[in-house]
Amino acid sequence: MPPLPRNLSGSDVIKALSKVGFMPKRQKGSHVVLAKDVDGKKVGCVVPLHKELKIGTLKSVLRQAGMSEEEFLSLL
Repeated sequence: MPPLPRNLSGSDVIKALSKVGFMPKRQKGSHVVLAKDVDGKKVGCVVPLHKELKIGTLKSVLRQAGMSEEEFLSLL
């Protein structure tokens, strides 16, 4: 498995997650809340709009979204 890229911005992550159905619901400051319906349940995640996300932050976003690193890498 290739490692997660270290130069992804918050906008890049939002574009990738929108390919699997996540839509921006609201924004407060530099944080965007994304959500989608999965089997009648709402799944949400918070993505900071930073120029470059740290690996730990990116992994946290993926955990909130219920995605594996491999699934995310296939969206890039």
